[in-house]
Amino acid sequence: MAQAAGGTEAPLLLSSAAGTPPPPPAGAPRRNWFAFVCATLASMTTMLHGYNLTLMSGAELFMREDVGLTDDEVEVLSGSMNVFMLASILAAGWVADHLGRRRTLVLANAFLMAGALAMSLGDSFAALMAARFVTSVGSGFARVIAPVYNAEISPASTRGVLSSMLDIFINVGILLSYVSNYAFAGLPVHLGWRVMYGIGVIPPVFIAAGVLFMPESPRWLAMWGRHGDARAVLLCTSDTPGDADLRLEEIKRAVTDAEASPSAAAGHGGVWKELFLRPSTSVRRILACVLGLQFFVQASGVDAILLYSPLVFKAVGMASNSGILGATVAIGAVKTCFILVGMLFTDRLGRRPLLLASTAGVAATATALAVTLYVGTSTTSSSSPATAAACLASVLAVVATYSVGYGSVVSAYTAEVLPLRLRAQGSSLGVAVNRLTCGVVSMTFISLADGITMPGCFFLYAAVTAAAFVFVYTRLPETKGRRLEDMEVLFHK
Repeated sequence: MAQAAGGTEAPLLLSSAAGTPPPPPAGAPRRNWFAFVCATLASMTTMLHGYNLTLMSGAELFMREDVGLTDDEVEVLSGSMNVFMLASILAAGWVADHLGRRRTLVLANAFLMAGALAMSLGDSFAALMAARFVTSVGSGFARVIAPVYNAEISPASTRGVLSSMLDIFINVGILLSYVSNYAFAGLPVHLGWRVMYGIGVIPPVFIAAGVLFMPESPRWLAMWGRHGDARAVLLCTSDTPGDADLRLEEIKRAVTDAEASPSAAAGHGGVWKELFLRPSTSVRRILACVLGLQFFVQASGVDAILLYSPLVFKAVGMASNSGILGATVAIGAVKTCFILVGMLFTDRLGRRPLLLASTAGVAATATALAVTLYVGTSTTSSSSPATAAACLASVLAVVATYSVGYGSVVSAYTAEVLPLRLRAQGSSLGVAVNRLTCGVVSMTFISLADGITMPGCFFLYAAVTAAAFVFVYTRLPETKGRRLEDMEVLFHK
């Protein structure tokens, strides 16, 4: 990839008309602030994904009455976004390798804006499904490329924190969706849910404008032979100038190795062949960790809580819509706070301890939730305030333990362990498994609860998460403080 298609790119930063970032400031901390700002802008796109994904949780209470949706249609509409995302997720790696990480994020914002507008205007199940598909394209691009960009822009010393930024913004979006549900619940039925979706049209415009002023990923620039631009970005995002030069040499070496690999010789299709048909020992181990982790994080059933918490609360006697929607706001607040806690400890404690604590915690708290639901739905105490309070406390405990590890580490870990030549497509594959598993959970929860009862669902999720603890303990090495170019060596041992 000697030169970028279409020639030299537009200016990398607002303050740089020549297409390179300004000289780095004197102190190392300020260089990391620059990387922090870049990671924040990239991650903000995923906020819109979180908002659109969980807005259905409260909006469906009003959409049923206004549009006439059935239980089956609500179930399909809620989970369809995860399935629809598969197309853009699998295409995102190719698009990002050719357009660049930054332009792909701008494209994601355009789809998210169009999808929000279409949802607010939908008047039938078919129209809402079509709008959900448009939204899913933007969400798929954002979920794949934001973590890749953050991992590639960040120095090793703060990569865990900066790569976890997108999880913070996803959960800010989730929290805002619950607040929106609560705030607009008092509007007329035909108007309230449309306003909830309609306000999602505005943020993508400003986020896309901000993304345009980010620098491109230094690793993507090096892939296209733009080493001068790559070094300029690295000088602004590394701890020291010497570290910037060292990172550039490692990136150039990784690019050279990638160009000499069989996947490069075979073109885009060769990447998939290297992932599936002729993987090395280290690539095979990396892929197993990425796919396994992305499967388990969604098989824990947390999306069943995020999407169907109103049904869970109704099962134990909560009757007021305002009370139920207020409880969902508490879920969003707890999830966001504990994601932040996990993010702050990612580079201090490491990825592995947080994942072990999270999987053990979710298994225990999901079991407690299942027991609470069993007691609340099988006795006359189902309508008591104590049972409802115990259910809410159990739900919040599941969300908190999930967020401190699963919710704050998985995206960063799966993006950083993949080699440069496989990172975009490998991340696409991991997110595809994540979304497919999430789609299965969200599109089957109501039917599964009818079959094995709602407590049975959470006993099942607890058992799966217990298996995830064993997987993390036996398969995942620690990556804290390691350079991206060293990951293959780590997994080869």
